[in-house]
Amino acid sequence: MSETRSKPRHRRRKTALAVGVPLTLTAAGTLAYGTDIGVFGENAQRTAAAATAAPAWATATADGFASVNALGQNGTYGGRDGKTVTVKTLADLEKYATAAEPYVIVVAATINMNPVGKEIKVASDKTIVGSGTSGHIVGGGFFLGSGVHNVIIRNLTIRDAYQGIWNDKDHDFDAIQMDGAHHVWIDHNDLRNMADGLIDVRKDSTYVTVSWNKLSNDNKAFGIGWTENVVTDITIHHNWIRETEQRNPSTDNAAHAHLYNNFLEDVAGTTIKSSYGNYSRGATKMLLENSYFQGMNNPVIKDSTASIVQKGNTFVSTTGRNESGGTAFDPKTYYAYTADKTADVPSLLKSGVGPRGSIGTATASTTAAAATLTVAKDGSGQYSTVQAAVNAVPADNPSRVVISVKPGTYRELVKVPANKPHVTIQGAGGSRKDTVIVYNNASGTPKPDGSGTYGTGGSATVAVQADDFQARNLTISNDFDEAANQSLSGHQAVALRTAADKVLLDGVIVSGDQDTLLVDTAAKDKLGRVYMTNSYVIGNVDFIFGRATAVIDKSVITLKKRWNGTSAGYVTAPSTASNRKGILIANSTVNGDVSDRSFYLGRPWHAGGDATLDPQTTVRNTTLSAAIRTTPWTDMSGFSWKDDRFAEYKNTGAGAGTASSDRPQLTDAQAAGQEVADWLGDWTPSAS
Repeated sequence: MSETRSKPRHRRRKTALAVGVPLTLTAAGTLAYGTDIGVFGENAQRTAAAATAAPAWATATADGFASVNALGQNGTYGGRDGKTVTVKTLADLEKYATAAEPYVIVVAATINMNPVGKEIKVASDKTIVGSGTSGHIVGGGFFLGSGVHNVIIRNLTIRDAYQGIWNDKDHDFDAIQMDGAHHVWIDHNDLRNMADGLIDVRKDSTYVTVSWNKLSNDNKAFGIGWTENVVTDITIHHNWIRETEQRNPSTDNAAHAHLYNNFLEDVAGTTIKSSYGNYSRGATKMLLENSYFQGMNNPVIKDSTASIVQKGNTFVSTTGRNESGGTAFDPKTYYAYTADKTADVPSLLKSGVGPRGSIGTATASTTAAAATLTVAKDGSGQYSTVQAAVNAVPADNPSRVVISVKPGTYRELVKVPANKPHVTIQGAGGSRKDTVIVYNNASGTPKPDGSGTYGTGGSATVAVQADDFQARNLTISNDFDEAANQSLSGHQAVALRTAADKVLLDGVIVSGDQDTLLVDTAAKDKLGRVYMTNSYVIGNVDFIFGRATAVIDKSVITLKKRWNGTSAGYVTAPSTASNRKGILIANSTVNGDVSDRSFYLGRPWHAGGDATLDPQTTVRNTTLSAAIRTTPWTDMSGFSWKDDRFAEYKNTGAGAGTASSDRPQLTDAQAAGQEVADWLGDWTPSAS
């Protein structure tokens, strides 16, 4: 929401609120960040009842470039729209992998290719996944031809097509080869000891993500390119490339190659010696960040026409060329991601790559999945991103699904669409600070597709459009850097936007600067109720705003200085419809490290200059610090706050004040009709 003011608009003045004298009453004190138990007590975070759904691994979606909507394909989700089948023979594997229909194909045995070197020609819309650690493909692999798309190859061991000739020129036996394919995700596999390469991404294949794989014991690990066209977009992250001589990877004429958090290791005293590590060739633009190189010869090399931009990499006992130069690109214009600390990469990958026992171990057709989906960056959960877990929730799910997010910082955008109600996103750590969902879009941030800027509502890190949503025990943040982006036209940067009814926020931190928490509704004529308790909201300008019927109860509102170090701001900016209730702050604390008398409690936001709106904020039974102005309400965009509904009741603290025409107080009779229950109506929030 803009801070600028337009020329005055005038409406007929309504009858002013009756004025009463506030009484002294102890309000809610400061809450501890680490508190786990909210207003609902020890049972507030109990597990939901079971709901019928496909197993999470059967509906998993890719991250990185494979998640990008392009070429008529919306991300990469494999065969999730088809049946799930379990195969134990080569005939069945080939039958379903080459079929025209979508399938989730669970490989539950060791399958020997016949003849050796056979590569099954996979058709579009397939997920081929190992059942735990039992899915082995021996003596061959998979081929994805021109136009094949939306394929996931996951949780398999593909091995042992080696024919006894190192750097074999006669047997082109790869684990996974693609020629002209797009939207492919290769994840959590163990690829080793093949006759040629382990992975070949050739002939303009694009929108590919390769993640959490172990590539080892081979002459050629991973080749990309072999075309004069510069079209390939590829993400390679969290792979352990060990004891491979060359192509680690070799990247030829890739438009965008994003390599991060990979571990390249050449072990001393073995017969396999690395000739080079990451190689950028031709017109490739490569961003290489937070990767770890151990014992590699020529760990990073480029030719004269290619680019490599290095950030945060670590090199231990490496020798030879280590090069960079040219310009790359910003992956965050295409997708959200968070790089792990470089120092953590070896241990993280040694424990996290390769097939997982939790993947592929039940079929969707026979097993009802638990109502809890787990998210973990290190691959130990069902999903590595929060959005992937949201995507796995069935449309129009009839009962609650809990997305349990393990501790970590998840730099991504999360959207819960209107057709996925009853979703809870819950941090699994001991503190609400342990699990953080963060991004940095602002109103004026250009969209990656060139279609304009995000706008205020579109800037949200987490956007909730589904009714009966809950968030608990986590932090939702927008860390847009105003100081570094003064040239942008809009600095409104939303952390959380709710546009739904019956939204419960319990034990969370919602943090930002301008326009932190947008409590919206699905439409102007729709009811949208939000109840926040045992939580923190942090910001400086209009940072609790919108047209919803929203209660901030038993919480702490933290005032924050502006980007230039000044203290000036507004807590609320309601845009309430005339027949609705607006924003109620009750039993809470308003404080922060800002100057005395520098913040208003609120101002009226008549969105779009709509004079029919009747903005409302009531602050009651709340402790106000000296940061609050003695006249706590102010006008906005030509609309007088005195024409709308702004009042206090029995507030305390250095920022509280006595009744006056500039500081209306509710009478006891009026306050009796402005309790929390009046705001929530027939809804009684309960954690589930």
